[in-house]
Amino acid sequence: MPNIRPVSDLRNNFNQIAEICHQENEPVFITKNGQGYLVVMSIALYEKQQALLDLYQKLSIAEAESSSSTPRITHKELMSKMRFLANEKEI
Repeated sequence: MPNIRPVSDLRNNFNQIAEICHQENEPVFITKNGQGYLVVMSIALYEKQQALLDLYQKLSIAEAESSSSTPRITHKELMSKMRFLANEKEI
């Protein structure tokens, strides 16, 4: 359940809000005049969400590439080519 607080709590009860953000690992929604105004969260939660967004973006790009008509090779073919290249460099 989202934690919703008035903007006055941000000033008057900052430590409590910070504690909620860190202990519950959830954002706290701040309202002003009954309307959404801010979202306060820990840096750890922010970084986790940014990492998820980055992952989703990379997955979207990979999905688009897999749907394209780009020629593909099997894992076995790739490993064979890699071994060939590695052996060629050893000589």
